[in-house]
This record gives sequence, C-alpha cells and structure tokens, in this order.
Amino acid sequence: MTQIHSFSTHARISEIGQNVKNHAEPFSRLIGEIGQVIVGQEKLLHRMLVGLLSNGHLLIEGVPGLAKTLAVSCLARGIDTGFKRLQFTPDLLPADLIGTLVYHPQDQTFAVQKGPLFSNLILADEINRAPAKVQSALLEAMQERQVTIGNETYPLDEPFLVMATQNPIEQEGTYPLPEAQVDRFMMKVIVGYPTRQEERKILDRMGTTHPEISIQPVLHPEDIVAARELVDEIYVDPKVRDYIVDLVTATRDPGAHKIPVTEWIEYGASPRATIALTLTAKANAFLAGRGYVTPQDVKDLAMDVLRHRVIVTYEAQAEEKASEDVVRAILDAVPVP
Repeated sequence: MTQIHSFSTHARISEIGQNVKNHAEPFSRLIGEIGQVIVGQEKLLHRMLVGLLSNGHLLIEGVPGLAKTLAVSCLARGIDTGFKRLQFTPDLLPADLIGTLVYHPQDQTFAVQKGPLFSNLILADEINRAPAKVQSALLEAMQERQVTIGNETYPLDEPFLVMATQNPIEQEGTYPLPEAQVDRFMMKVIVGYPTRQEERKILDRMGTTHPEISIQPVLHPEDIVAARELVDEIYVDPKVRDYIVDLVTATRDPGAHKIPVTEWIEYGASPRATIALTLTAKANAFLAGRGYVTPQDVKDLAMDVLRHRVIVTYEAQAEEKASEDVVRAILDAVPVP
C-alpha cells in the first residue's frame, strides 16, 4: 500500500514539475528583459518575483541610488501592469494613499476618488518618513487587499505587490515601523552596492542625459494569477515541512535545539513566518522549474523571511549581534533533512 502511495505521489510530482517548467519559462525571459536595463541586483529582482508569486510584500533596505525604483518600474513594464511610486513624507495623509470622497455641489452628491494605491506594483519610498496612521493605512491595505472609502469597501487589483523602502543611514525625522507592522512584510531584503565590474557596466549603460529604458512586456497580470495557482500545487515533503517548523520554533526556543543564542533573542518569529517561509520556498522552486521544494529552497529564503521577525536583546546589541547573526546560527545548527 505504501509503495502504491509513493508511486502516485512521484507521478503527481512529475506532472506538477512539467507544468511548472512550462509556466516558469516566461519568468526567466522576464528577468532577461529587465537585465537589459538593470545591471546586477539579481537578488532584488528574484525576491520581487518570489513576492509576486507567493502573494507577499517586500521591505527593502538600501542606501539611495541603487536602482530600487527603476527595478520596480521595469518589472511593471515587463508584466504590462500598473505601477505607482509613493513618496512618503511627514505631512502625508491616509487619504493621499487610499483616496477620498469628493463633494459635487451641483447635484449635492459625493463621488469616490480612488487614490494611487489602486494599482498593481506599489513602491512606497521611505515608508518610515510618514507618521503611524499613514503606515497603518498602507499595511491594512496590504493585509486585507482592500480599502474602505466612506461606507464602501473596494478590492484592490490583482496582482498587488507593495515594495516599501527604508534608508538605513538616516534616522532623523523618521517614524520607525513597529515590530508588529514589520511582521506584515513577507520578506525584508537588504540591497547592497554593485561590484566594480557592475558599476562599470552601469556607467557605460546609463552615463548619458537620456539613458534608453526599453522593456518589452513578457507577461500579463493573468499570467501571475495562473502561476500562483500552480505554486500552491508544488509538493512539500513532510520532512521539509518539519524542517521549516524547526527553523521557526528555534527562533523562539533555541535552547531546545541546543543553539547557544538564547540570551540574544528577545522575541522569535510568529507562525506567520512559518507560512511565509513555505510559500517563498514554493515560489523559489517554481522559478527553478521544479515541482517540489528542497531544503535548499528553504535555506535560500530563510534569512529574508526571518531577519525582521527576530528581535534581539539589549545584551545582543551590546555585543554588536544583529538578528542576521541569530538566523545564521540557527541555519547552521538545525539539521537539514
């Protein structure tokens, strides 16, 4: 009976794998198309696609000038979908994002004027420069995929991806995101400087007053929705599921796994991290053209999923230990199936 079940599972995985290969190929072409404009930043582009496929949002941390805005706008062009850039400032209001009711005195009626949030790809530039009520309005829309204007609720378009940026080098006049709100982001991605070779390519490609930015549409919004359905079908072995749970629970109780970082951890990751790590690992497998998740898929995404969900103690900060050090120790110690 076990052999029959094993054979049917293997056949199912093979069938899913073939479907995944067929649907993943356009995403490879999309990366190639964006690569004609964006130099380097492969990790950022990959994580944006993972976010799109797993229906999650990204928190991006990087200094200005690293092509974060250009990357999102190129992605929007490659998918032939809407893109809005929102510059967060201290005087921004929730209505500036979600919209408001406009009164028409001629016929004494109110009409809905939808805000820029009604698009597909949203770049929330310097999200920590806006006050808490504006951050909450954005995060509520991210979580519920809908906004309320007046007494009416309006669903947001699909696909819907928010990429919020933070500047790590300037904290004056900012409103740091509370940990509970940061947890709403599926991944936190750190964007670094390009290499010397990449910087030279950037100079050659962009060193003009009118750099050419030409992206041909490769995908359409309905292709993303169809791909998400296939991502849901990707097989995750019970041993890999246990591995994911072990990684997340180790952030709460590292002592149970004999990992000597207990004094560094104030709070561990929530069950939301377990779900996010599973979905991102499935999306990673999809982009690799596989119908099943490997432990390496999990390890590849674990840092981006967990780094903002692990809160370190004052003792850890005194020893100059960050959440990345905790996650790295856990990844090294938890046995891989």
